[in-house]
Amino acid sequence: MPLVSSTPLLRTARAEGYAVTAFNVHTLEMLQAVVEAATELNAPVILQTTMGTVQHLGADYVVAAAKVAADQTHVPVALHLDHCTDFAMVVRCIRAGYTSIMIDASMKPYADNVRETLRVVEMAAAIGINVEAELGKVGGVEDDIAVADHDATLADPEECVRFVSETGVPTLAPAIGTAHGIYKGDPNIDFERIGRIASMVDVPLVLHGGSGIPEDQVKRAISLGMAKMNVATELRIVFTDAIKKVFADNPKVDDPRHYLKPAKDALREAAKEKIRMCGAANRIKRG
Repeated sequence: MPLVSSTPLLRTARAEGYAVTAFNVHTLEMLQAVVEAATELNAPVILQTTMGTVQHLGADYVVAAAKVAADQTHVPVALHLDHCTDFAMVVRCIRAGYTSIMIDASMKPYADNVRETLRVVEMAAAIGINVEAELGKVGGVEDDIAVADHDATLADPEECVRFVSETGVPTLAPAIGTAHGIYKGDPNIDFERIGRIASMVDVPLVLHGGSGIPEDQVKRAISLGMAKMNVATELRIVFTDAIKKVFADNPKVDDPRHYLKPAKDALREAAKEKIRMCGAANRIKRG
């Protein structure tokens, strides 16, 4: 099937109490592995690329690969631009065929965040593309965007209501204590805040920083209203560690197929684990 907007996927997930897993991919093998995992588990899935990945591969190449993967599966696949701070790249990715965009102006004053988000929402609404925006600041490092722990701020529930009303954004990523990257200690998720925000806004909520969150905390966050969980760092580590093992066992390997296949296989299994954790398995029936 063709690539789809993530808006209906996330609305269904929120209504039915599970989350669609969104995976950041950087290579063809990573993209294939994620879609294969979703296909095996009959789960909707979101492919994500950072600004850096778009710059590295090119938006047209990413879209072409994602379209082929979507055409070869029965599950819905969306393609999302994650944490984009550059309006020109937003336009470029929409024109290339992305079906979901995150405009991230969360580091700017509230009024600027509203203005920049509204600009993208108005452009995307005409062609049915999902838009995601962030309120508050998620700590950690995502691609080239770094937020120190002391600069991270949690989203205010009342401000979330205003923000959704003023922008019409169909998907909201409120900062609730998660962080990008792997946690140094236990995650400090504000579950009460998730519940308050979810009870006050009717749009699907996004859990950023999904790598390394214990399963019980993921499920609790989803039960409170999170409808999308982003996973990036864990995938990179699994993929890279599998390649390292190949070279550790056989340093003379010089055929990329011989070290990329084990990496792809390992990533597929990791993706399946996250999909199951989010309760998204077997949500799609084979036609």
